[in-house]
Amino acid sequence: MATLQVKSIDDQLYKALGRLAAQEHRSISQQVIAILKEHLSRSARQRNATEEFLSLCSTWKDDRTAAEIVGDIRSKRKATHRFKEIL
Repeated sequence: MATLQVKSIDDQLYKALGRLAAQEHRSISQQVIAILKEHLSRSARQRNATEEFLSLCSTWKDDRTAAEIVGDIRSKRKATHRFKEIL
């Protein structure tokens, strides 16, 4: 098993780690390992969720310009009186 040594930790950070470790009934070393494991697994889950979302999204090929696409969308709109002023 590997050993990790961290130098020059800010006193406030070390105290905060100590408080959190005490709440969790762990040593500071155990708490740091738990935090690292949780962070790394969360990062992996977030990456996987992002990749899954992007795989669900797709793109389409359209040779028209943006102006042509907007024009097409506007031409297909139906007239409505929804916002017409009521007399």
